[in-house]
Amino acid sequence: MGRAIEGMSVLVTGGGSGIGEGVVERLSGLGAHVTLTGRRRDRVEAVAARTGARGVVGDVTVEADRRSMVDAAVEHGGGLGAVVHAAGNMYRGPLAELTAEGLHDVFASNTIAPMLLTGLALPQLVEARGAVVFFGSVHTQRAFPGASPYAATKGALETLTGVLAAELGPQGVRVSCVRPGGVLTEINQRAGLFDDATAAERMESLGPAHALGRPGTVAEVAEAVEYLLTAEWVTGNVLTVDGGLGLGVTQA
Repeated sequence: MGRAIEGMSVLVTGGGSGIGEGVVERLSGLGAHVTLTGRRRDRVEAVAARTGARGVVGDVTVEADRRSMVDAAVEHGGGLGAVVHAAGNMYRGPLAELTAEGLHDVFASNTIAPMLLTGLALPQLVEARGAVVFFGSVHTQRAFPGASPYAATKGALETLTGVLAAELGPQGVRVSCVRPGGVLTEINQRAGLFDDATAAERMESLGPAHALGRPGTVAEVAEAVEYLLTAEWVTGNVLTVDGGLGLGVTQA
C-alpha cells in the first residue's frame, strides 16, 4: 500500500501559478499540509487563501529565502515529507543571440536552486523517509529550435533525478521527475515572450502534435505528482505525462 497524502507535509515551490498551483490545489484537497512559495505576493496569498495552504513569499535563487521556505514548511506541517520543485523560468532565443547573463539566470532558477533547496531540506526528508519531485520537459524529447537554454536546464534535472535517487535511496529518500507535455501556464508570458492570447493560440496549435490530440491541463500533471509522492517503491523515474507529444507524431 502506498503512502497517504493526508497529513503529509509538502513544500511546493512556484505554487502561485501554473503547474505548481495545480499541485497545491490537488494535495491540499487530499488533506496534505502544503506550504507554497512564489515571488509574487498577490498570487501566493490568493492560492493560500483558496486552498488553506501556508504561503511564503520568496525567491528560490536566494539562500535566505530557501531557508525560510524550509523552516515555514517544517513549522506548518510538523516536519517535511516532500518537496515539489515547480518553480522555473523560461529563457530562449537563437544561439547567436544568447547571453551569459541569461544563461546563468535560467540555470540558477531551474537547476541550481532545486539542487540547493533539496540539500537544505535533506535532514527533514531523511527523517520522514520522504520524496522529491522535479519537473523535466518534453523539450528533452523533441527539439524545438530556439529553446536550447530551457531544454538544457530540464535535461540536467532529468539526469539529476537518477543520480540523486541512487545517492539518497539508502537514506530512505525517493527522487522522481515529471516530464509534462504541452500545458498552458504563464511561464512564457512571465518571460515576456507572448501575451496571454498568443500563448493560448500557440498551445492550441500544438494539439495535433499530441498523439491524444490535445494539450494537457495542470490538474493532469498534478495527478502524476500525487502518484510519485505516494508510490513507496518508485524512485529514479522520469514519468512522462505529455499526451504523446514526445512521440513525434502529428495528427492528420
